[in-house]
Amino acid sequence: MKLAVVIPFLNEAAALPKTLAALFDAIGAFEGVDVIAVDGGSSDSSRSVLARYPSIRTLDAPPGRASQMNAGARAANDAEIILFLHADSRLPSDALMTIRDALRHDRRWGRFDATIEGRSKLLPAVSSLMNLRSRVTGIATGDQAMFVSRKAFEIVGGFPSIPLMEDVALSKALLRAVGRPVCLCKRVVTSGRRWDTQGAWRTIALMWRLRFDYWRGIDAATVARRYRHEATGRKPALQIFAKDPVPGMVKTRLARNMGDAAAADLYRDLVEGTLQTAATARTMGIISAIEMWCDPDEHRAAFVDWRDRYHVTLKTQRGVDLGERMHQALSAAISTGTSAILIGTDCPMLDTAYLARAALALTRHDAVIGPAEDGGYVLVALSRDVDIFSDVPWSTQGVMAVTRARVTALRASCMELDALWDVDTPADVARFFAHRAANRQGATRPA
Repeated sequence: MKLAVVIPFLNEAAALPKTLAALFDAIGAFEGVDVIAVDGGSSDSSRSVLARYPSIRTLDAPPGRASQMNAGARAANDAEIILFLHADSRLPSDALMTIRDALRHDRRWGRFDATIEGRSKLLPAVSSLMNLRSRVTGIATGDQAMFVSRKAFEIVGGFPSIPLMEDVALSKALLRAVGRPVCLCKRVVTSGRRWDTQGAWRTIALMWRLRFDYWRGIDAATVARRYRHEATGRKPALQIFAKDPVPGMVKTRLARNMGDAAAADLYRDLVEGTLQTAATARTMGIISAIEMWCDPDEHRAAFVDWRDRYHVTLKTQRGVDLGERMHQALSAAISTGTSAILIGTDCPMLDTAYLARAALALTRHDAVIGPAEDGGYVLVALSRDVDIFSDVPWSTQGVMAVTRARVTALRASCMELDALWDVDTPADVARFFAHRAANRQGATRPA
């Protein structure tokens, strides 16, 4: 009986070593096990950890556990049983034998009991209640390491494409189609970091409220948005897209008139202004964190300098075009449970008040867009993972119009902020210097 283990992950370099050590201890001499790790767009060293195990197949998929686990299941096309293992969960040493024996007697799916590991003294009680609730209702959670026969998984069509509660939805579908799960007493140990970082009582209340909302028919996208807002204190991450300010590589259209060196100096000034605004917004509590997404990579000296002076997190842009890179960055934040605001460095008028309006709008909408006067945009923000970037004609005046059409087609709620100007033409450069001079004059004028 061939078995596949599917591990969805996103920036799990810290958790994966223990998870993989326990998994391969459980595999031991067990034959016919295919381990498939599915990356939702990691920017840390998760893949380096996985590379220590040459037998693991690593795939890419759009971020989101449902998407990643479905991709892993498709890749395990000859497995008779699929085990879905979270990247921060450790299996008992006899897990695979136990699964094989449990599904030999005309049972189609099941799960383990879970022990939540963390600092809070409430976690043993939370674990016990989770396991008891699952036994009574037949609903399993991802933390309990769900396993299912391929036939049953295909009958229900896999995990539904929803951003949250995918484990509950799969459980309900399996209950209707093939019956109740096998509830194993063997225990999976899973991380309690969510309870530790957000507070045990607050997390318990939040999860019960979200489950109740889902039970009474509120759609999963709305539930997911509420989860992100509650879990992060309604403060989004701010993502800044930036290039290495090498002469000849930035502001190339302007460089034709002002020269490569002057264009690079202008670009540095714009980045500095953007980072100063971002740092102020963080101090004011408008945003939770600042990420600088770097092109071509995060190791360049300029990025390291900005990181050290402004205390930002560096990440490397990935994707074949601007739309794919932006979607990957925003999706990475959303998959960790936070909404995100993405900006460039070309808009000196984008201030803390503008960011505050965007952050507030994210509590009510799937997307927020700050249009640019030239037909593009200076800000885009998402509270749930919707791909509004495909088939957009980048660097043209049609960017905003096509994006609006994508939002409408996806039935996403969207708010547009006031249009701002950015620095793309010689006239914009003159406007920027005049704006900066006026600000400096205002700052030095005696009261």
